[in-house]
Amino acid sequence: MSVPASSSPAAPALYASRTKIFPKAVDGFYRRLKWALLWLLLAVYYVAPWVRWDRGPDAPSQAILVDLEQGRLFFFMIEIWPQEVYYLTGLLILAAVALFLATSLAGRVWCGYACPQTVWTDLFLWVERKIEGDRAAQIRLDRAPMSVGKAVRKVAKHTAWLVISLLTGGAWVMYFTDAPSLPHDIIAGQVPMTLLFFVGLFTSTTYLLAGWAREQVCAYMCPWPRIQSAMLDEHSLVVTYQAWRGDERGPRRKSESWEDRSARGLGDCVDCSQCVQVCPMGIDIREGANADCINCGLCVDACAPIMDAVGRPRGLIAYDTLANSAARAEGRPTRWTPFRPRTIVYALMIVVIAAVMGGTLLLRPRLDISVQRDRAPLFVQLSDGSIRNGYTVKISNMTRQPRRYELAVEGLADARIHVAGDDAAGATVLAARPDSVATFRVTVDVPREVAASASAPLDFVLVDHERRERAVYGSVFMAPDGPRR
Repeated sequence: MSVPASSSPAAPALYASRTKIFPKAVDGFYRRLKWALLWLLLAVYYVAPWVRWDRGPDAPSQAILVDLEQGRLFFFMIEIWPQEVYYLTGLLILAAVALFLATSLAGRVWCGYACPQTVWTDLFLWVERKIEGDRAAQIRLDRAPMSVGKAVRKVAKHTAWLVISLLTGGAWVMYFTDAPSLPHDIIAGQVPMTLLFFVGLFTSTTYLLAGWAREQVCAYMCPWPRIQSAMLDEHSLVVTYQAWRGDERGPRRKSESWEDRSARGLGDCVDCSQCVQVCPMGIDIREGANADCINCGLCVDACAPIMDAVGRPRGLIAYDTLANSAARAEGRPTRWTPFRPRTIVYALMIVVIAAVMGGTLLLRPRLDISVQRDRAPLFVQLSDGSIRNGYTVKISNMTRQPRRYELAVEGLADARIHVAGDDAAGATVLAARPDSVATFRVTVDVPREVAASASAPLDFVLVDHERRERAVYGSVFMAPDGPRR
């Protein structure tokens, strides 16, 4: 007995194999702009660790350095200490708002021109074309059976990719150690395994993401395509296909005039597919707005010479707003301005955040104090009845000169402060070496009748009389519960 076939349609596949993309080389304004930014950004990345900056004796001379051993971040004349990590937080917020502003103005322009994934993928594609040829040659080589020639080209390409990846990983760790001494230490085998691990980590991730994953990072791994829609509106500049002018699409006969073509209901698009062939994301911009479009403008460069060749005006694919594209389709005047409510808000946020960060950076004191109260015992009652608490005081001297500070306590009457090894009471002068954290063992004695509560606020006050700076740290003084009868 036969079983009738099901009439219900097959369930759609949830996963699809990757279709390899072979972007075609193209020349034009946006491609040249991308090349200029690519070489500039790569030069900054690889050269920056080698730039020197004189900070005085016994100080790192690397202009940009994240010194994990001392817990410092050096950026030319700026030195950030661990307790000032809020500056990095502010910098990240500033970068995020700047990205919001750029996206609201020109879509994923960051992704198309300055994102590290785009920069290194472009570099890898350039190497690939130099070794394997352009799009057509790459497709033929990919489909051809393995041969000596194919193997040589593949090995040469991947070797070049690995060399670039190794240079990338090595350059990255140079931001965390002295750049000039690192190559010598590696050759001499005098580098820790942790550093070699991170060199290998960044080498492998660069090779895999820029060489193999490519557009999949932008389409699937990066969250920005899903977030950007909240920043865009119909007045944002994006790469746009003017469908009102190009459709219906179709090839143009050599003897056909544009009037005859228009009579057949065809537009300016001759369906040459050059815009698709040059796209690094493998999308067809003619199908409408696409979240995967990185706004690189290469399809604009590809379309322009085709329009020149067929005698039609450029701009079939162009940076434009959706509002202006719709206006052109209806014959209405177009208008674009960068000053819109959301862009103004983003710009004001950038100005305010930058001003606050710059002001606090310029006015920040060059000393800092932190206090940790002893937990065991909470207090000690002395023979005269007074109560003693113990503290560990750390003073950060953020200058390049030795400093002397006066330490006192405020908040409890008749409180007496003592530093281990110092017989002075009430106020104590403490010394700190340049660019260091000095640690002191401090006790505070308070008469029993003054320490009337189990926990009383107490301030440690540090004063640099020479620089006229003052730092305060709030702590507590512990005593028995209730006054002595």
